This record gives sequence, structure tokens and C-alpha cells, in this order.
Amino acid sequence: MAFSFIPKDEKFFELFEEQAVHSVAAAKLFREMAQKWSRETASFDRLREIEHEADITTHDIYDKLNRTFVTPFDREDIRDLASELDTITDLIESAGQRMFLYQIENSTPDLIQLTDILWQATEQVRKAIKELQNPEKNRHVLDYCIEINRLENAGDHALGVAIGRLFQGKPDPLEVMKWKEIYETIEHAIDKCEDVAHTLETILVKQA
Repeated sequence: MAFSFIPKDEKFFELFEEQAVHSVAAAKLFREMAQKWSRETASFDRLREIEHEADITTHDIYDKLNRTFVTPFDREDIRDLASELDTITDLIESAGQRMFLYQIENSTPDLIQLTDILWQATEQVRKAIKELQNPEKNRHVLDYCIEINRLENAGDHALGVAIGRLFQGKPDPLEVMKWKEIYETIEHAIDKCEDVAHTLETILVKQA
């Protein structure tokens, strides 16, 4: 039997889909936590588990990349995409942990809105990643990227409104600092979704 130096299937696309699913799961859980806020540790523990699972998937991608001679697209783009997807989940977990560590007792309408936008953005990322390996679905991928860009703009606006509301009246400076950091971390996760969209657009341009 002839030996081939070219791997038959390194399953990069499946691993990217796993990463996207992890980010959706984290965003959905955090959205539910924002809607029904509680300091019970079970949800925070689950959020941490999802982040750990995402890390494992990311390491699997890097490991396969190091062992693969022929890749489905540029190695640099594979690294960027894996890193960006992992960072989305990392930031969601970080926002949740901040709320726990800062002993936040109540949710806010602004938090609910931001987590909803984040969840929608991760869903669009998941859909785009799922279609990435199908050249005939490139138009769909671009449409998802456009929607991610729209959601990022919505996130920017929601963040501005949320921060502005923090300074109304005579706020407690410590509370302002806590919430500002939490809101900005969530918006950073939405920004990372847009980074994924930009990387996907770059991949499609190179493959055209």
C-alpha cells in the first residue's frame, strides 16, 4: 500500500463548527443568566466548563495544524479563525466571572440587551462557519457576515446607551466602574464576532 504524505481528512471544518457551537452555548447561557439573575454557582460553573471545552477544541486545531502538510486554506487564516472563535467564548466567561466576583445582585435591561445581541451574533457566526466548507454557499457566508457587522453596530450603540445610563443622577462610582467593565467585556465579545466575519471574508476572497 502506497504511503501518502497528504492527510485524507484533518477535520478542520468540523473543529471550527465545534468552536462556534461552544460560543453559542456560552452566549445563550449568559443571556439566560442576565434574564433571570442569580448568584447560584451552577450557571457560573457551567459557563466555565464551556470555556474549558472551547479551549480543548482550539488546542486540537493548533495540534492538527502543526501536523498537517496541506490545509483547506491559509495556515495564518486558520490560526486567526481559531483564536478569534476561542476569544469569543473566553470573553463571555470572563464577563460572567466578573459579575460573580463583583457580587452583582441584580441584572439590568442594558445587560439583557447586550447579551441578546451577543447571542444573535454568535448564532450568525455558527451559521457562517457551517457553510464555510461549501463553495456553492459562499453567498450565504457573506450574508451572515453582513448581519454580524450589523449586530456589531447595534452592540456599539447599546454599549453607549448603557454607559450613559450609568452616569445618570448621582451614581456610586464603584458601581459605575463594575458595570462599565462588564458592559465593555460583552461588547468586546461582539467585536470578536465581527473579527471572525472579517476573517471569513478574507478566506473567501483568497479562494475566489
